[in-house]
Amino acid sequence: MGGGRGTRLHPLTLERCKPAVPLAGKYRLVDIPISNCLNSDINRMFLLTQFQTQSLHRHVQSTYHFDPFGGGFVDILAAEQTERGSDWYQGTADAVRRNLLHFRNFSHDLILILSGDQLYRMDFRKIIAEHEANKADVTIASIPVPVSKVAGLGLMQVRDDHAIARFVEKPKDPAVIDSLTLSAALEKELSPCAEKRCLASMGIYVFNRAVLDAALDNAMTDFGKEVIPSLLGQKKLFAHIFEGYWEDIGTVRAFFEANLALAQPLPPFNFFEPSAPIYTHARFLPASKLNRCQIDHVVIGDGSILTDSALKHCVLGVRSFIGEGSVLEDSIVMGADFYETDAQLVANRGRGRPNLGIGRHCRITGAIIDKNTRIGDGCELSPHGKADGSYADGRVIIRDGVLVVPKNAVLPSGTKV
Repeated sequence: MGGGRGTRLHPLTLERCKPAVPLAGKYRLVDIPISNCLNSDINRMFLLTQFQTQSLHRHVQSTYHFDPFGGGFVDILAAEQTERGSDWYQGTADAVRRNLLHFRNFSHDLILILSGDQLYRMDFRKIIAEHEANKADVTIASIPVPVSKVAGLGLMQVRDDHAIARFVEKPKDPAVIDSLTLSAALEKELSPCAEKRCLASMGIYVFNRAVLDAALDNAMTDFGKEVIPSLLGQKKLFAHIFEGYWEDIGTVRAFFEANLALAQPLPPFNFFEPSAPIYTHARFLPASKLNRCQIDHVVIGDGSILTDSALKHCVLGVRSFIGEGSVLEDSIVMGADFYETDAQLVANRGRGRPNLGIGRHCRITGAIIDKNTRIGDGCELSPHGKADGSYADGRVIIRDGVLVVPKNAVLPSGTKV
């Protein structure tokens, strides 16, 4: 599922959909579910898209190529006008419903439905094996969450045999939340936790083919709010409990913290896991070059050039340029899509336009610098003490307490926020 507007992640979704947002220096969010599928021996995938799809389509089409003998593919299914309707997808269930005719062209018994904007590593063979062992109609992946952190999540009441007895979408009433906490028997199955926990839906579903067809033979538009609750008591619903790292990157703050966590010595999500690699576009870039730099807990993408600068707790994307004397801390720099030629660099100087990347003697803290930005010399950027809003004539946006310089923005030398 890669079709949502991603409004909570704005302005990172100003020119792209959420699954296309760069991640961890060289990846995009959509690489996570696709890689999880490939590592789970699943190679027939449909990507349902709708908003701001150009960069997502280009990335997927240039990255995922399959040999003709294995029958694998990643097929992009963009929202389209048909004889039955000309409007957009109205929700997750509506998106799947409109594409059932495409799925029917392939023999299958089960359909696995995933989100395109979560950071996690899961072997889907386990949830499928549980689904078949339980003779379930629907299995929902769930994660134990302390009661203090369940805001905005769909919660399930689960019996000791993992059968789902109740599903409540984003409850706010403390009494309702308390009624959904795990039983003592289920708590014993899990790693210890001092706080009461609930099982939250991860938005990952396994459906029997016939059950999905019947469940969508109506006007319901959303799985979590409508389809799943309607099946309770009618079909056999089970929960698959997952205890690994999982982050729903739905807001600027969540995206910011999940990325910076990757710069830690032992990050919660390990991109260096050899048994389950995360795949992405092969760019064939040169190794990064660092000249007289001070580096402390930094992830640096390929093809970057850093000169006489100091970086602490940062993530740099491919083709990042940091000028001499600049200092960055707790910041994400997404890099650039291209290198400028010598002629372009000369032309920039002639027009007084900054080159791609971050200029000389800049001070940047607590920021996300999106792709292809041009930040002139002597700029000072920090969200500290600033309210969420627009600054520097709209060239800088602070959201969720994080300063963002949007994609393709140009900040003149000396800009201070």
